[in-house]
Amino acid sequence: MARLLIRDLRQVVSPAGRAAPLRGRALADIDWIDDGYVLCSGETIEAVGRMADLGAIDGDVLELSARGLCAIPGLVDCHTHPAFGGDRVDEFSLRAGGASYEELHAAGGGILSTVRATRALGAESLRARVERHAGWMRSHGTTTWEGKSGYGLDRETELESLRAIRAAGGVPTWLGAHAVPPEYESGGAYLDAVLGEVLTEASALAEAADVFLERGAFDVLQARRYLTACAAAGLALRLHGDQFTESGAIALAVDLGARSVDHLEATGPTGVAALAASTVTGVLLPASALFLDRPMPPARALVDAGAAIALATDFNPGSAFCDSLPLVMALACTKLRLAPAEALAAVTVNAAHVLGRADLAGRVAPGYRADLVLIDAPDWRYVAYHLGTDGVRAVVKDGRIVHQR
Repeated sequence: MARLLIRDLRQVVSPAGRAAPLRGRALADIDWIDDGYVLCSGETIEAVGRMADLGAIDGDVLELSARGLCAIPGLVDCHTHPAFGGDRVDEFSLRAGGASYEELHAAGGGILSTVRATRALGAESLRARVERHAGWMRSHGTTTWEGKSGYGLDRETELESLRAIRAAGGVPTWLGAHAVPPEYESGGAYLDAVLGEVLTEASALAEAADVFLERGAFDVLQARRYLTACAAAGLALRLHGDQFTESGAIALAVDLGARSVDHLEATGPTGVAALAASTVTGVLLPASALFLDRPMPPARALVDAGAAIALATDFNPGSAFCDSLPLVMALACTKLRLAPAEALAAVTVNAAHVLGRADLAGRVAPGYRADLVLIDAPDWRYVAYHLGTDGVRAVVKDGRIVHQR
């Protein structure tokens, strides 16, 4: 196979070192090369350096001139919900008129309205939807992404959602405990069914399990029951927590050794301290907070306390119809008080850590997967600085150009 040489790059920028996750001051450490190149061998990065140091390369080499472009690692979106039918644009309009997310959910909107639309899709249409959404993410520089089920909440649609995510190249997470579907009288009755009828097959398709621990969804005892069963089936654990209320998600995540607890808009100082003292990553979703006009998660406090954080889009039809990690980086810099280098690490190496892929993805360095984003800008920081225009000129995935603008 011919190697790919990306040459004459204005800048090559990557989170420094090889540790993961990055915490505290290390979150802002980057390797920065001016006038550089990246040499890819198959799906792997072979070498990175300055053009002045590039010698002769033996064998077949495909050269890509990237003069004037900046290279950053392929972005990693560790929290998305791409397997859904329909949309919630009517709900968006109602919320713009003053209705709250919780009021819409209680009235039969919210998650359950998407459940109805997703169940009606059928397997072929669901796969086409996930493929379409994956393409949207890729156009903004996302090369590795996690996708959750959770809009089926019945056996067939949940399993087909996981199959669709895997087929589209995503990392599947079983969000079997997203909401209580209308055919069940209680969360407990639903968990009886889903753990008895879906868990075995879901654990063969998914890499992790997730639960929505929140008022109106599942409480801490129900979440513990679900996650404990999923862990016994070999799944990594994740939680939606502290989105609207502090309901015990962080303590449960720490106790069970979860990979992450995601949202944290309602997290206070005690939760910040607990996360900082743990191995659990806090995944922050500022696009969701913006979309729902909620308080932003305490990113600066978490980083300064030494907690591991990642950033993600939370792409979904109801509370974060956003597929752009560059926009999330811009929100992190303008609303969460993170520096551009911190935001970059949070959407690359730390997000890859949440997905168990920090040794493969999230850095432009020898031995890592040949996933890169080429930015058409005089400085790599434009990816967040140029609000609403991410400047993505090309996306390289596994050593192949998969998107060009």
